[in-house]
Order: sequence, then structure tokens, then C-alpha cells
Amino acid sequence: AGVSEVADSFEPGKTELQMSLKDSGRMLGLTLSDLARQIRQGFYGEETQRIQRGRDDIRVMVRYPEAERKSIADVENMRIRLADGTEIPFKTVADVKYGRGYATIDRIDRRRVVTVTAEVDETVGRGDVDGAINKELRQKVLPKLAMEFGGLQYRFAGEQRERNESLGSLKTNFLIALLAIYGLLAVQFKSYAQPLIVMSAIPFGIVGATLGHLLLGYDLSILSMFGMVALAGVVVNDSLIIIDLINRERQEGVKLTEVIRDSATRRFRPIMLTTLTTFFGLFPMLIERSLQARFLIPMAISLAFGVAFATLITLFLVPSLYMVIEDIKQFFGRFKSR
Repeated sequence: AGVSEVADSFEPGKTELQMSLKDSGRMLGLTLSDLARQIRQGFYGEETQRIQRGRDDIRVMVRYPEAERKSIADVENMRIRLADGTEIPFKTVADVKYGRGYATIDRIDRRRVVTVTAEVDETVGRGDVDGAINKELRQKVLPKLAMEFGGLQYRFAGEQRERNESLGSLKTNFLIALLAIYGLLAVQFKSYAQPLIVMSAIPFGIVGATLGHLLLGYDLSILSMFGMVALAGVVVNDSLIIIDLINRERQEGVKLTEVIRDSATRRFRPIMLTTLTTFFGLFPMLIERSLQARFLIPMAISLAFGVAFATLITLFLVPSLYMVIEDIKQFFGRFKSR
């Protein structure tokens, strides 16, 4: 349940003769390549010379008469030449049968591979279906196949593998983005602590993005993560507005407690207008149901709900953290003065 269109990459090729060497043939020093070469020489022919006739080259091929190369019985009745020049019947050293070859042979790291794919029903919890399938395959199906076919190896790939690889690079890029944001803010504010206050909104933006997915019934996807990375550069804007106001008011001599108390209320309107315009700008995409737009909805959810949630927290969190940092500075300042 929950899985359809199961397919694999194996495609049977044309019907062919498949040979297997007997122990008696190996004892006589024969190999499969020796058999294949002699059968080709007898049935397809071997070029012995070319005759020039006008502008054309005529190849002279030596092979068995047509009456002796029509069926599999002719292969079994042919004689195989050994290294010492003696000849023995083919069927005494090898077996031959009809079989299907391979249309293509796929390889990864020089090993033959067969890729099995399936579609997961989106109306069923994707994580539940993936987990149930993986459990069934790992515990029951694949171990039996590995015991039946020696040397068989298996691994899970597809969307899951691509998602894991993308998440690995995304984590690295996200850390680089955070360091870049911190560096720019540290240069602007000439402070090591204030950039951390500004960036404190980022975790709450991620929480808001996660809650948005839960409310709308969407699973977190790689595009959701892309939206969260983009969110890091958006949610800091509200914190910047508040911190910039506090710094300017303090330079003008306003008391710290007064400017902390008034900072969020004085910037409430521009902050809320910015947040609302961002949210409602993304809202049409949130309610879009066309197939072309559905894959972008997780990114829009991350941005819209992340900005909205982080803004509500920022109005209370940033002034409070600013006051905490100043109290810590004053405490250590008094400690050093002693």
C-alpha cells in the first residue's frame, strides 16, 4: 500500500547461445574465449585474404558450409581444436543452450548494477511509507537475495540519497552564510555581542517554518530547507531595525531603560508592515494547487511562516537580550574596577 509503478533498469536483450565450460574442458586447458573464438570462426567465418576487383575489396571468408551452421545441434556436433592440435567433440567439453542476453549493462565503480524504482503515494504519509518499505526490504527481501546470489550488494538511493547529499552541502553553505552575516554585522556595529542579538531571530524563524509545515500538512523537503536558509537573511531585518534605533538613541544620551522600553513600540508599525507585506506576497503561492507550483510551496511556507513567527518573538526578545548584554557588561565592568 502506498507504492505503485515498481520498475527496474534490467532490459532483456536478443536470444543468444550461452555456453558453459565443463570440468573436462578446463582439464584440457580450454577457456570460454577459446570456445567462442572457434565457434565464431566456424559459423561467422574468418577472413583469410582480400581480392582487389576494380575499386572494391572482396573479403575471402573461410567457414562451415551453410548446411552445417543452421541449428544448435550443429554447434554441439562441431569439433574443438586443442592446443596440441587434436580435435574433440564440442559437447564433451562444454554445454550450450538458448538464453536471453542483456540489452544494456549498467555499471557503477565497475560493478554491474540494476536500479529498482517506485512511486510513493503522496496521499499517504511519505515518511511512514518510506520507513515501512525500507524495513521490509532490509529485514526480509534483500538478505534472502544476498544469500541466493553470492556477491550481491545493495544500497538505497533515489530521492532519499539525493536529499541526504543536498542536505550535507546545504549545512555547510548555511554555516558559511551565518558567518558572513555575523561578519557584516560585527563590522557595522563594532561589537561582538550585538550581531548575536540580531541573529537570535534565526532559530525562531526555523521554528516558525516547521510549525507552518505542520499546520498546512506538508512534510519537510529539501526545498523547505532552501527556504529556511533564505529565511536567515530575511528575519534579521526586524532585529536590525530595533538594534539600530537603540544605538542611535543611546548616542543622543537617552537612558538605556527608556530606549529599551520604547524601541519595540516605536518600530512596531514598520516592522509589522514589512512582515505582513512579505507574508501576503507569498500567500498566493501557499494556496496555489496547480502541479507546476506545488513543488515551490514548501519554500514559500518556510519563508512566510518563518518571518511571521520570528517577528512576533523579535519584538520581545531583542530588547530583552540587549538589556541582558548591557547588564553583563556592567557586572564585569564593576568586577574589573575592583
